[in-house]
Amino acid sequence: MYLPRNASKARLREAENARKNRAEIVKAFCDGQVSRRDLIRMGLMSAAGTLVMTNGLSVFAPSAYASIPTGAPSSPLFGVQPFTQPMPRFDVLPRNAVSTLSPAPTAQANTTQQPLNPALEGVAAGDTGPIEGRPPGPIWAHQQFAAFPPRVAIEVTQEGAKVNNAYNPQVPSSLNSGINAAAPFSPRFHPDLPVQSPLKLWTHNGTLPPKLMIVRYGEPVLFRHRNKLPFDVTQNGGFGRHTISTHEHNGHHGAENDGFTGAFFFPGQFYDYHYPIVLAGYRTINTGATDPRAGGPDDSGGIVKVAGDWRETMSTHWFHDHMFSFTAQNVYKGIAGMFNIYSSLDRGNEAINDGVNLRLPSGTATSFGNLDYDVNLMLADKAWDANGQQFFDIFNFDGFLGDRMTVNLAYKPFFEVERRKYRFRILNAAVSRFFKLALSDGSPMIQIANDGNLLPNPVTLTETDELGIAERYDLVIDFSRYSVGSKVWMVNLTEHEDGTGPKQDLSLAAALAGSSSDPAVGKFLEFRIVRNPAVADQSQVPATLIPNPDLSAVPVARQRTFVFGDGANQTTRDPVTSFRGPWGIGTNGGGVLDADFGRISAAPRFGTRETWTLVNDGGGWDHPIHIHFEEGQILARNGSANAVPAWEKGRKDVYRLRPDGSVTITMQFRDWGGMFMEHCHNTVHEDNAMLLRWEIDDNGAPFIRPLPTPIARPQGVTFQPPDDILPSAF
Repeated sequence: MYLPRNASKARLREAENARKNRAEIVKAFCDGQVSRRDLIRMGLMSAAGTLVMTNGLSVFAPSAYASIPTGAPSSPLFGVQPFTQPMPRFDVLPRNAVSTLSPAPTAQANTTQQPLNPALEGVAAGDTGPIEGRPPGPIWAHQQFAAFPPRVAIEVTQEGAKVNNAYNPQVPSSLNSGINAAAPFSPRFHPDLPVQSPLKLWTHNGTLPPKLMIVRYGEPVLFRHRNKLPFDVTQNGGFGRHTISTHEHNGHHGAENDGFTGAFFFPGQFYDYHYPIVLAGYRTINTGATDPRAGGPDDSGGIVKVAGDWRETMSTHWFHDHMFSFTAQNVYKGIAGMFNIYSSLDRGNEAINDGVNLRLPSGTATSFGNLDYDVNLMLADKAWDANGQQFFDIFNFDGFLGDRMTVNLAYKPFFEVERRKYRFRILNAAVSRFFKLALSDGSPMIQIANDGNLLPNPVTLTETDELGIAERYDLVIDFSRYSVGSKVWMVNLTEHEDGTGPKQDLSLAAALAGSSSDPAVGKFLEFRIVRNPAVADQSQVPATLIPNPDLSAVPVARQRTFVFGDGANQTTRDPVTSFRGPWGIGTNGGGVLDADFGRISAAPRFGTRETWTLVNDGGGWDHPIHIHFEEGQILARNGSANAVPAWEKGRKDVYRLRPDGSVTITMQFRDWGGMFMEHCHNTVHEDNAMLLRWEIDDNGAPFIRPLPTPIARPQGVTFQPPDDILPSAF
């Protein structure tokens, strides 16, 4: 995968040359200068979509210096040692009054015209386009906008790397490893690594640390995302696309706010996402909003009760780009943040003892959302070139692996903790890498959540399961067992050989030995126990968290099967909505198909429940499958209910298939409508055609059946009929 430390200078030069040559092809492809068809014609890509293994182009091709491939050049560290920088807490996005937004948000897309920058592709002199990139008209209007008017505005830009002069971790420096939030924060992975170019690193507001949204039930949010990326598509630092679509993973709201992969918007536009923050089932369960377990925290320690099923309460989400065929590149460039949801059950104030609040580790200073001991961790492997600039190779179709571990986009940092319990909301934000987590001394951790949902019961473990891409594990670690001045490390046990999936899970001793060929195995986060808490730990981990919804009275309307594999075919030729790639999805016994967001693969009826079986079609790879819109429950693994482990018995939104495995889940389709997605969250697999569209299109006016496909252009979104409708969809 990567060259060993003792590789010869000649081999290093050869590998670096191959990487530069590939980078030129990547840039030409991302800039639209060449197509996949062009690469096939030039003999650089096979018809199956894989890059030809040629010496001087592929670092994995037979070498002039060795008869076997020996890997890519490692990312230089410029003398930086691990665990020599503090881990930054997330930068909390301001929550403002909706009246601060100009123009004011509207139910339908704002089609006010503006002059278009001629650097945009397809734009002629004098062209105008809408200021909002959301598809226009009633079908893409915010559903239930009048019923759930936004009460909080959160506004961000998307732009290239720059210094952050307004860092707000929402905790004091003493709880942020001594970081002075008033000092400028530079866009680099370590203070002694090079500053990232604004064309290489694209983050929310253009700054580090990564961003955190704080929301609560009973308080709808209007998220305005402004695209300030370069107008010229070639100004991307070699990879990535300047058109974006924001997915709030896995929000329960209408498809117009879901970040549909084809509903992207352009530089110079904004997109208003309306997050009503409601409990699933609000139309039919607890409609009178009388149950205090269904609610959100108010500003004085009480509860704002809401309609819906309290068993559907969610806690830890994230948001990221979902641009069609460019998701991996754009997320890797930095378009990813986290999203904490607070509820009457998960208040974010451990001192409130009202019989409803679970009192999980958090803090006590404010009525809700305390982050003192509630810590977001974003794990991602990175790679950079000889100049220290972020590097990505889109032609590793099995998946892209970095060789340097980051936490909150900081290279192998340390984090200072007190002798008490902490909650860590851990997100796998990698492109293709899986993680298996342990503490270096083998001490126990308590898993309280999987994905966005608290488990029915906590699970005590010394090693987690493999954390698939986009999965979230909430872990409670009790540092009171350590003495002040001691250290313990978080360790990755999962070894990769390539991006298809994990090669093996190492023992803790083997991972700590440092003998793995995978540079991301081993210690990656150092905990420094620095003091006793000034205030006694009031948190707890109760034996019962959030039980699963009772589905016994909800009949199963239909069963569907989806097979995830390679060797996919493309049956449509729309230049905007379809593309070819080695990966694909077969539906209900049909052939494995490449992605086309104009194709309808499934259309469950509004208000029904179905069971879906997700099948891995072999090959030794693994696929973490994400189904948008609503959490499901795993009924069986490989056909057996007994094969579902305790940490997967809650609600989930990412389902790791495991090699040659299958997962049977059940989902409901209620409350909202529109077009949604299902895809592998190894985002390289997703971008190379392992994605499909499904929709709920019978939810009454303004929906029509089937829904028209949006086609985004700077001059405005148009619509066309679906390219294809699978016979088994309806």
